[in-house]
Amino acid sequence: MSTWPAPVTLTHPLARLEPLLPEHHDALVAAAQDGELWRLWYTVVPSPEGMRAEIQRRLDLQAKGSMLPFVSVDAGGTVRGMTTYMNIDAANRRVEIGSTWTAASVQRSGFNTACKLMLLQHAFETLGCIAVEFRTHFFNQQSRRAIERLGAKLDGVLRHHQKLPDGSLRDTCVYSVIAPDWPAVKAHLQWQLDRPR
Repeated sequence: MSTWPAPVTLTHPLARLEPLLPEHHDALVAAAQDGELWRLWYTVVPSPEGMRAEIQRRLDLQAKGSMLPFVSVDAGGTVRGMTTYMNIDAANRRVEIGSTWTAASVQRSGFNTACKLMLLQHAFETLGCIAVEFRTHFFNQQSRRAIERLGAKLDGVLRHHQKLPDGSLRDTCVYSVIAPDWPAVKAHLQWQLDRPR
């Protein structure tokens, strides 16, 4: 098992990211029910019935060293979703931030921005990453806009990149933030969090 990156809890006044545990099951089911997120065709969010299997899948990938899964928790202590470092490339100090979903009631708030700030800051300032990737479905316009608001740049589109559970083929938009971008991206994210909403 890879020891890079090691499990860690990340904190911000608006959010906390904690290592995923099987005990988070019921709270994650409640978060996914907020907006019935599993019904969105262009993304994969576990249904209440599939949550236990998804938690185990992520923990199995963690054991293999290819994923570091988190639950996202709001300032009041309520679990609001999941996110990960995935496709971990320890030799090249690269990670992807992905397999992320957030309860509908906290979308388009400062919550997701705070989570991304914590993940990016840890990646660049603690782990010494040279690049952080983000990937999303071509048709997931909400996710694409959110990634672009972070300051990530579009590297390209992988055509027919994945087969989805419904049999459709996903074109995947690949974005990245590279280490030289980080100071400006960090300042931008902090500005977004500090400005009145």
